[in-house]
Amino acid sequence: MPVRRLVTQELSKFLGVLSHPHRIRIVEELRHEERDVNFLEKTLEISHARVSQHLALMRSHRLVVERRAGRRVFYRLVQPDLAGWLLEGLDFIERDLESVQDMRQAVENVKSEWQTGESS
Repeated sequence: MPVRRLVTQELSKFLGVLSHPHRIRIVEELRHEERDVNFLEKTLEISHARVSQHLALMRSHRLVVERRAGRRVFYRLVQPDLAGWLLEGLDFIERDLESVQDMRQAVENVKSEWQTGESS
């Protein structure tokens, strides 16, 4: 398999792991400190089982590691700068929202002009 194809497949798998809202929230919650499943369950407002499933997937792709303390299991990001990288991704969303807002304003202006019989 060509190296480029291998790299793009690995990147695709990585992005696929991050492609769920709950997993993005988990990254956000782990950005500064480790958290246990109970904390994530309450914060994400999903079942203990769902949190555990998400963490298992993230662990299998080496995004998080666990630490046991008695019966509690704590998770942390392997690379905490992942949270910063996701935060930077919000710039793309923000730019898209700006263009949508510009279009919405343009539509409102045209509707207003047409309703009053004005033209530009």
